[in-house]
Amino acid sequence: MTAVLTRPDDESVRPDPVEALRPPTDRELTLLGRGMPTDRLRGWVVTLVLTVIGGIVRLQNLGDPTDKGSPVFDEKHYVPQAWQMLRNGGYEDNYGYELVVHPPLAKQLIAIGEWLFGYNGWGWRIMPALAGTLMVLLVVRIARRLTRSTLLGAIAGILVISDGVLHLQSRMGMLDIFIALFVLAAFACLLVDRDQVRERLATAVREGWVNESVWGPKLGFRWWRFATGLMIGLTFGVKWSALYYIVAFGLLSVGFDVAARRAAGVERPWLGTIRRDVLPALWAILVIPFLMYFAAYWAWFASETATDRHYTEIKDIAPGFWSWVPPALRSLGDYTGNVLHFHETLVTPKDNPHPWESKPWTWPMGLRPMLYSYNGDVTGCGEARCISATMLIGTPAMWWLAIPMLGWAAWRSIFRADWRYAAVLVGYLGGYVFWFTNIDRQMYFFYATPLAAFLVLGLTLCLGQILGGARRGFERRGTGLLVVSLYVGLVVANFAWLWPILNGIAITNGQWEAERWLPSWR
Repeated sequence: MTAVLTRPDDESVRPDPVEALRPPTDRELTLLGRGMPTDRLRGWVVTLVLTVIGGIVRLQNLGDPTDKGSPVFDEKHYVPQAWQMLRNGGYEDNYGYELVVHPPLAKQLIAIGEWLFGYNGWGWRIMPALAGTLMVLLVVRIARRLTRSTLLGAIAGILVISDGVLHLQSRMGMLDIFIALFVLAAFACLLVDRDQVRERLATAVREGWVNESVWGPKLGFRWWRFATGLMIGLTFGVKWSALYYIVAFGLLSVGFDVAARRAAGVERPWLGTIRRDVLPALWAILVIPFLMYFAAYWAWFASETATDRHYTEIKDIAPGFWSWVPPALRSLGDYTGNVLHFHETLVTPKDNPHPWESKPWTWPMGLRPMLYSYNGDVTGCGEARCISATMLIGTPAMWWLAIPMLGWAAWRSIFRADWRYAAVLVGYLGGYVFWFTNIDRQMYFFYATPLAAFLVLGLTLCLGQILGGARRGFERRGTGLLVVSLYVGLVVANFAWLWPILNGIAITNGQWEAERWLPSWR
């Protein structure tokens, strides 16, 4: 996408074709960094092949297991609500128990699958499976952009296919895989915006007018930052945890802008960013997501019988100061307050804790997985009685390296100013640290689903450094390739070992015991 920059006096500026032929200056090279790989066709072939493989893996026997034809675990909440939406035209009317405690978007997406395939395992899982497949595509392209290497993009694709958390969440009629998808898409858009900003500033440097103002040049409309806001808005339409990504990605965008203006030689990069970039960023990354959030309730607003649609009228709540707000918005506000109260008071009874609850300090290494389904009386394993179970487990060959990866990313970010690690760290922590604000709340390992893609990206950056260091000599090149190849093979083998309990395949009791490595997995 070609953009025409404007000088401070708003005169149109177009590149001089002769000037464009000269070698880039050091400042331009600093801005642009290492260019994208030139093997675009091969890059897309690799991306699409891995995406197809990821789709096949996720779709395999998608309709099983079920609880005698009904949903399992938390599917029991969202699958019937999605079916209600299909019946009602996009909204829930869950008067029986009124457990409608998340925005509607993900349930509307699940409803599309139920419309296509019916009220069965394939119907309520096909859209999560497609979301998980799209994540493979995004991870490959993001890793390729971060590392400027098609090989490392392919490695990231293999890792993300082989992650147990993303695999199983792609095969469940739940909400969290959609959060992971939209957050990852927002991150991808923000990275493209970063590169585009630097290209525009490099143009200003090349043409010699980058410092015609102490604030630096105006950068024009930034479509990729706008797209970032749209993706965060879709996340917001799934769960409120998008609020923390608004903060995380907003700060990351500002950090990218300050670094770009400083690299371009702008006299006052911080003030220039505040003057030129912050207000548009607030519009794109704050306002747009909130507008998208309200848009997600389109069917709720259009209905007469949706859950709490006329809450203020039914409860006869005096509007007071909010009398200027339409009744429908006031009802949504009160409905939202009730949902917030539900989440705040969803605490674990000390005398009756949930058997698979976990706290956030156990999530990075996946120390307390979740049992989604269990049937100890099936056939098909070669013995009289077999076990079919699905358990949410992050592939240990990756998840057990989370703490070292995060530590290395923090070191590289702080002491080497490596923006790639900083960006991945922000993406990971944006979906993690806020869970520590209310430790008493009931929490489960599946809340860590959005972390998985950033774990893969962080590990890929580390593998890239091993390969990068190997380029200094033939022996080190061979050693680096061997280490990376062995590690990727280990991850795939680990995923294959977990395959039976990620897919509910009938296994013997002995194999079931062998699959659960740690006491905390039992």
